[in-house]
Amino acid sequence: MVRAIVGACWGDEGKGKITDMLAETSDIVVRFQGGSNAGHTIINNYGRFALHLLPSGVFYHHTTSILASGVALNIPYFVKELKSLTDAGVPKPKILVSDRAQILMPYHVALDTYEEDRLAGRSFGSTRSGIAPFYSDKYSKIGFQVSELFGSEADLREKTERVCTIHNAVIENLYHKEPLKPDEIYATLMEYRDMIAPYVCDTSRFINEALKQGKNVLLEGQLGTLKDPDNGIYPMVTSSSPLAAYGAVSCGIAPYEIQDITCVVKAYSSAVGAGEFVSEIHDEAKADELRHHGGDKGEYGATTGRPRRVGWFDAVASRYGCRVQGATEVALTVVDCLGYLDEIPMCVGYEIDGKVVRDFPNTSELKKAKPVWKTFPGWKQDIRGIRNYDELPEACRTYIEAIEKELEVPVKMVSNGPEREDIIYR
Repeated sequence: MVRAIVGACWGDEGKGKITDMLAETSDIVVRFQGGSNAGHTIINNYGRFALHLLPSGVFYHHTTSILASGVALNIPYFVKELKSLTDAGVPKPKILVSDRAQILMPYHVALDTYEEDRLAGRSFGSTRSGIAPFYSDKYSKIGFQVSELFGSEADLREKTERVCTIHNAVIENLYHKEPLKPDEIYATLMEYRDMIAPYVCDTSRFINEALKQGKNVLLEGQLGTLKDPDNGIYPMVTSSSPLAAYGAVSCGIAPYEIQDITCVVKAYSSAVGAGEFVSEIHDEAKADELRHHGGDKGEYGATTGRPRRVGWFDAVASRYGCRVQGATEVALTVVDCLGYLDEIPMCVGYEIDGKVVRDFPNTSELKKAKPVWKTFPGWKQDIRGIRNYDELPEACRTYIEAIEKELEVPVKMVSNGPEREDIIYR
């Protein structure tokens, strides 16, 4: 069986914890898209970790962790992150990398930085990790696939020359920076070949064989629906699809193999980077207060450390996110973080040109949207440590059930703390 764990909205919903938790009953955990530009925070018996590229199943002895073909593979980062785990006392995980994955190069990071600097106040809020230039190269067919490192030297040298010619036209004439040198790029690729060689295999074949044997596979997505380049708040999106459906593409499996889709939804809203955010809190004092209480150590990016923009729960965006993901169940996270509030607002509709809508609009319409609020009483209580749903305060259950009604998808898990065991099953 294949289960996907994906985000409903802007990302940062707590997918890492849910993946880490469900990996206990999985044989294979797959990271299927994105790169080291976002992170999943996990707290377990080994300590507190912010994973950026590795799948969140790396803490279990019985699992095989896989980086599938859709991942932006930063090879030095991968090796460094793997070493950081073993240095912290975590047994070295079994990990495989798709021979069809493409390589994020140092010049992708440089190009990302150059463009954000050029755009200045009009920038996309990139983490400057090279993700957009990487995926641009992939779809322009000038990216380097892992398999090419082990192929013809002559072909690789010729391609290196061609790639440098294309990029240097932009680097020299638009950004006025030093050009790429083909010999240096080729030398870097050879270094990367030696670093990644022990992990490379045909992961599509590996996963399909595992499914024939009745193994359980867990697919882990990065970010969330609203950052999808097709269905999100374009152009303020990421450059790969964080949808469960793309997990099948990246893994090289049939789409019908994905039987369960766990959509992770936050009990309030947060976002990193630019883009429309209807339920955002614009009162800075209230935003700081929620940011301080939020997450496990505040609402700050696991990769960048940037303060996240925060807002109240957005039922319009979250319902849309669950629908596009094809959610079969919801894991509702960070409910415990709202225990300090007397009242909790919820955005239940958008007012656009004087009309209230419940359907999430395209970006042009979204720019005009104003939130329609409904207020719920707070429970003014620390709910960490509670394991049975019926033991939650009545006001807390009312809030959860209101979210469930808005989402039109059953809330099967309620996370009430950052630890692996801080979970309530319904």
